[in-house]
Amino acid sequence: MNCQALKMIVNSPCPTSPSASGRRFPRLLPRTVSTSQRIHHCSGVHLEAFLTSDLSDKYLVAKYSLRRSGTQCSISKQPLNKNSWPLGAMVASKSQDVSTTSRVGDENIGVLLLNLGGPETLDDVQPFLFNLFADPDIIRLPRLFRFLQKPLAQFVSVLRAPKSKEGYASIGGGSPLRRITDAQAEELGKSLWAKNVPAKVYVGMRYWHPFTEEAIKQIKRDGITKLVVLPLYPQFSISTSGSSLRLLESIFREDEYLVNMQHTIIPSWYQREGYIKAMANLIEKELENFDCPEKAVIFFSAHGVPLAYVEEAGDPYKAEMEECVDLIMEELEKRSRSNPYTLAYQSRVGPVEWLKPYTDETIIDLGRKGVKSLLAVPISFVSEHIETLEEIDVEYKELALKSGIEKWGRVPALGCEPTFLSDLADAVIESLPYVGAMAMSNIEARQSLVPLGSVEELLVAYDSQRRELPPPVTVWEWGWTKNAETWNGRAAMLAVLVLLVLEVTTGEGFIQQWGTLPLFR
Repeated sequence: MNCQALKMIVNSPCPTSPSASGRRFPRLLPRTVSTSQRIHHCSGVHLEAFLTSDLSDKYLVAKYSLRRSGTQCSISKQPLNKNSWPLGAMVASKSQDVSTTSRVGDENIGVLLLNLGGPETLDDVQPFLFNLFADPDIIRLPRLFRFLQKPLAQFVSVLRAPKSKEGYASIGGGSPLRRITDAQAEELGKSLWAKNVPAKVYVGMRYWHPFTEEAIKQIKRDGITKLVVLPLYPQFSISTSGSSLRLLESIFREDEYLVNMQHTIIPSWYQREGYIKAMANLIEKELENFDCPEKAVIFFSAHGVPLAYVEEAGDPYKAEMEECVDLIMEELEKRSRSNPYTLAYQSRVGPVEWLKPYTDETIIDLGRKGVKSLLAVPISFVSEHIETLEEIDVEYKELALKSGIEKWGRVPALGCEPTFLSDLADAVIESLPYVGAMAMSNIEARQSLVPLGSVEELLVAYDSQRRELPPPVTVWEWGWTKNAETWNGRAAMLAVLVLLVLEVTTGEGFIQQWGTLPLFR
């Protein structure tokens, strides 16, 4: 078959019609010309990228800003000035050797790595899932029903825990995410010291230990005076980096030490040269395992998000993901690799529509089209965890073989790949001149404590009411404790309410049979 017929490129966004979004195999898209300006449209999102040099010609910096007009969202990169800081330190470094002694001085510098977190034992699975689903950025309820956030999280976590435990049991009884992230933090610290930046690196997880709150306490104990926050998500999404930033904002708001501590955030870094080269290196290495490397389809699988996040909330995730794939393939083409490729989204949960095309449906469709060699690339993951080790390596591999694909390969997550971590160290170094720069900024007269005006605007665009974030739990209590009884009572009340609604609307049920609701007969 003609491999070029499968070739995908991704500068276009979400489909513009329901019929297009329902396609099982993504449509062919034209390649974006690499220039100093990129423009993206994604369901009303307009993304412009302007690169401009600042401080010296060794750095290129960019700024996102969010504008809302009716139901349209616009995200643009604009030139940076000394009184503002970009949404992402999406800096394309032209130099790997930069003297930074003058930037460090007598300051006590810290770097906070943010990640999702994962259960380390099977007993951790259910409380981890509770923390995940109790996050209003994961399950978004209408304002009228937000009091049901925790009871719903409890119900969903208990319901999903048995299947999730099976998955974690199949990969060794727990997630390796903490171990890998700790190793990344150690190697990043070594790289920073080698570049004359003696910084301490901390790990803060969103939904399991070490929680972000725990990392912040250690940062305060260590007397950090300048902090660079670095989410380990290459692309920005309101459900990942956005959720962590909202949590930081709530923590900072209540702590005078943190309010006065200078800090900045690097919300996305998918455009960085080191990241792109590291991904290309791994892909190129795995292609050599195929009998005919040039015919293997490169299958980028990204974590999905609900479609409404992109189309209604203005989440830039899809546009950034597509540009990321574009940049990686451009790098591979420089190395004379012109394989066909495609992008799909995995890990959808619940009945709502998520970003398409779906990974499972795309695998089946590729098999029907006669593809025999497939190389899976986990594009939104920099560490191995349940979604790579079980979902991709087991579920999707089995599906691919059943669909007629004969040769399956998978690119490992970046982990502690030296080029990748060295470039992250450069990203931290390049952000240091801007630490605290947003202290002078006042966005809509609200003095954001997370010093990223454009991120603040993005958060406001999808959540103007600033819902209170639930505290994490270590173990969910059942029994005769005060906390347990409170939630047991609420769960019972919810169950009774549901039963009453069913009785009244259907006219059938236990209560009707017992004759205790004669009024509604």
